[in-house]
Order: sequence, then C-alpha cells, then structure tokens
Amino acid sequence: MNILILGSGGREHAFAWKLSQSPLCDKLFVAPGNAGTAQMATNLPISYTDFSAVADAVRTNAIDLLIVGPEEPLVNGVVDYFRQLPDLADLRIVGPDAQGAQLEGSKDFSKQFMVRYGIPTASSQTFTAASLTEGLAYLDSHSLPVVLKADGLAAGKGVIIAETTADAKNALFEMLDGHKFGEAGNKVVIEQFLRGIELSVFVLSDGVNYKILPEAKDYKRIGEGDTGLNTGGMGAVSPVVFANDSFLRKVEEKVVKPTLSGLQKEGILYKGFIFIGLMKVNGEPYVIEYNARMGDPETEVVLPRLQTDFAELMAATAEGTLDKVVVQVSPQTAVTTVVVSGGYPDAYEKGKIISELGRLEDVTAFHAGTLVDGSEIVTNGGRVLALTAQANSLENAVRKSQEAARMVQFEGKQYRKDIGLDLIRYAD
Repeated sequence: MNILILGSGGREHAFAWKLSQSPLCDKLFVAPGNAGTAQMATNLPISYTDFSAVADAVRTNAIDLLIVGPEEPLVNGVVDYFRQLPDLADLRIVGPDAQGAQLEGSKDFSKQFMVRYGIPTASSQTFTAASLTEGLAYLDSHSLPVVLKADGLAAGKGVIIAETTADAKNALFEMLDGHKFGEAGNKVVIEQFLRGIELSVFVLSDGVNYKILPEAKDYKRIGEGDTGLNTGGMGAVSPVVFANDSFLRKVEEKVVKPTLSGLQKEGILYKGFIFIGLMKVNGEPYVIEYNARMGDPETEVVLPRLQTDFAELMAATAEGTLDKVVVQVSPQTAVTTVVVSGGYPDAYEKGKIISELGRLEDVTAFHAGTLVDGSEIVTNGGRVLALTAQANSLENAVRKSQEAARMVQFEGKQYRKDIGLDLIRYAD
C-alpha cells in the first residue's frame, strides 16, 4: 500500500515509525510532517486543512490508504469531502466523518450522546449567550469545584476548573459574553467535578467490529506535581498500574460497547480511533471526554507496545475487517517524557538547534515540533520531542526516558522530572 498520514506532530511520527516497519507499506507520505517523519517517509509541504491539496496528493502519489492524525480535519469533514469526489469516493480512510467527529467537536453533543445511551459521566448542563443569566443562576447552587468546557475545539485550552462560584461566573461570562474561545465557546457545558484518577482507553472501530488498544495515562500540566498551566501533554505511561483486568472489563461493558452501539443507532458509520478519557471514581469508570483520534503523547507509548502489524490494523479498520485481526501487546512498560520549548504553553521561540539526538540509546525520539534547517534539526513548536523508553519495569522505563530528556539539548529546554513517579508510588 501507498499510505498518506495527515499531521505534523509526535502522534504522526509514531504512526510513520510503526507503519514503516510493515511489509504491507510500500511508499509512505506525511503531510506536512516534521524532521522525524522525514527520516522514514516523504514529507509533503501541504496543510492538512487544505482538502483540495490533500486530494491532489492522493491522486499524484496513488495513495491506497489515508490516515488522519489530528482532530481539526476530521471535525471539518475531510472524510465527507473525499466521499463526494467521484474518483476518490472509495478511498480507504482511517478517521470518522464529520458526524462521528462530533464526539470530539462538540462537548454538548457528546454529553447528550452519553446520557442517551446510559454511559457513565459527570452531570452537566449547557448554556449559550441567550441563557447566560440562567447559567449564572445555575452556578449559584452548583457544588465546587466546578468544570466549564467550551463546546467546540479550543486547542486543548477550552476547559476551566473553577474553585469558587465567583471564578466560575467570571469564566462563564468571559466565554459567552467576552468570546474568550471564539466560536468554540458559543456554547458552554457546566459540569460536575469528578474526584478520582485519570486514564485514557483507545478503541479502534471499523463501523461494526472493534479492538481495544493498550491504555495510557498522560500528564497535562506544565509543572511537576500536576501544577501550572494545561498543555497538550508533558508525558505518558502505558500500561497503567491502577487499570487492572476487572476495571478494564467494566470500561468495555459500561463505556466501549454502549458507545459503539449508540453510534450505530445514530446511523454513524465510525471507522477510526475513539479516545476515551476516563476518571476512575471509587473503582468505577466515568467518561470525561471523547476524542475522535489518537492522543498525543499517548500514541508514543501505545504504539511501541503494539506487536500487531500496524498497516494491517489500519487497512482492516478502513475495510471493515477488524474481526479478522488479532491485537497483540507487549507486556513491557513504555514511558515518554516530552521536552518542550522555553515559555511553553505561553509564548515561546522557535528555531533553536537541537543537539545530542544521535547519542540516545534504547530510546525512541518521536519528533513533535521540529524542522530540518540545512544540516541542523531545529525546534518548530511548543512540544519538541517525545522521548519513549521501554523496559521490563516501570522504574527502568522512567529512568531511561528521563536520562534521554537530560541528554537532548536546545536553548530553553524544559521537561517534567516526575513522569510516572505517581504510578510507582501507587504500585508500592
């Protein structure tokens, strides 16, 4: 197969890395890609939101399989776009259509979906600018802390946890009246705060059949001890020690099966990844959110543990034959530490030369925000590298990943030094 991946981050580099190991993969392309994907694929200098350019690339390079990495093209209907092109309507695509991608694209849709199909989640209500007064009154009687979520895509920044009623009211006013998150905040979901421990479960659906991939836990905040601003993710671990077989069976029965059954009842042919963000509360799973794609940096710990041919798995997803594929998973632990630019997640500089990458041993460096500049690899984003180590114990995987993060050098480098340490304590 000739395969095209849309995206430019660590997730897409991990996809390319895994696909390049498959004998089923003939030619591999990434649009637009990064310095890491350039080592194993042909980068195409086109935007993944330019659907016409993507279609031209599919024609020019005789693409057999299209894998959509980020959420934006999915929510904006890239699958629907291809389905209405006479010559490309039958292209095999991994990724849901716009209707399916609403699971991520609209928090209000996903909450209503969960309620309709009895999927455990926090109680919530949705408000708009027209019902701002009712929303403010609703907050007066709401328990604290309280969660406010912009309905649409807000680049991972649309969730606010307010500790006081005054802060919650101010946040609601800023979102609905001040347009803090633009159109994404035209609706705001006010949600009960759940106390528990967080993890993510990843499902592949071909519209009828499904496979559950290895679970992962990521670390969202910039600072150690989960302090400071939210980021796209500072690290991840798989497997998750507190997600034992009995808990994962509950996830499958109470969340995965009703989600897929609900999609079928809604007439949504969902072919792609479903990322299920969960909170384990008193031993029970509650859904915090759905994403319509793989997580990042979770992909960088999930795929290294996957022993099944990834190209075969992707083709089966697009073709509706997942029931014929056996998913095999390594028992090893994978840990990734994300190295980020100075100033991230606020303003940061690009173009810093990265050194010492060639000296990393037993660690896979997935490029997230990098660029080839002449003979140098330079920083080109907030999250720069995801450094993944695998080992027979969580302690060893943490140690190797952290050693790699110390070794890689560029001006302003930051990383968290506590990735996975909470899970070591939990296991003890």
